[in-house]
Amino acid sequence: MKRVATKLAVFFMVAAGTSLAFGEEITVGGGGAPIDGIFRPVKEPFEKATGISIKLNFSSATLAFKQLADGGLDASTAGVAYPDLLKAMDKEKLEVGAPSAYTATVLGSSNIFTIVNKDNPVGKLSKDQIKGIFTGKIGNWKELGGNDAPIIVVLSKINPATNAAYKKLALSDEPYLADVLDAGRFEDLRDKVASTPEAIGFGPASMLDQSVKTVQTPEFSRPVILVTKGQPTPKLQKLIDFIHGDGKKYLKL
Repeated sequence: MKRVATKLAVFFMVAAGTSLAFGEEITVGGGGAPIDGIFRPVKEPFEKATGISIKLNFSSATLAFKQLADGGLDASTAGVAYPDLLKAMDKEKLEVGAPSAYTATVLGSSNIFTIVNKDNPVGKLSKDQIKGIFTGKIGNWKELGGNDAPIIVVLSKINPATNAAYKKLALSDEPYLADVLDAGRFEDLRDKVASTPEAIGFGPASMLDQSVKTVQTPEFSRPVILVTKGQPTPKLQKLIDFIHGDGKKYLKL
């Protein structure tokens, strides 16, 4: 009887531990590039491997960081270096307290791609040409060897981290032109470029498909970070380790 009782006790302890593992959840918030490029792709395999579920909250890098500061998220993510994220927070007047209270862990690097309509004959742009387009100094495709048509810039204004990174990398931090076609998520930006012959835009690899043409440009790459209050908790560290290890093959960067 003692042996049976011991076996039952061990069984219930294991079952309880398994139940606790499968009851764990990580809530991560952020914008299109890291959410669609990293966390959506690894969500299912990570959950199967660990029993820890991931809840994704799509917003933007800055709003997610504010939610983290207010206790609404376990972690926030951004497609920009931590100092640049802090600058974006200042610009939007979003307070999160002392920067040293947080840890920013680099998950990988993400390229930003420039896209045009499939029927656009322009297939290659230099950094100076991109800078001219997005600052408004070049306004007609004819100036770039294309059709005699005005250039329509499509900008996803709900993705401040990607916009800030592209501005820094491609525009040498010069401001975007004021007259742009507004878009929401990167899928919306892609669809607007696909349906507008004169359009041009940019975004992460997860946005790309056959409906648009990717223009050959210099490489514009930025880090993707995970921000936590203090050091990552054990369950968040498991997620970080998975992304750096077995989960790397699922990433869309």
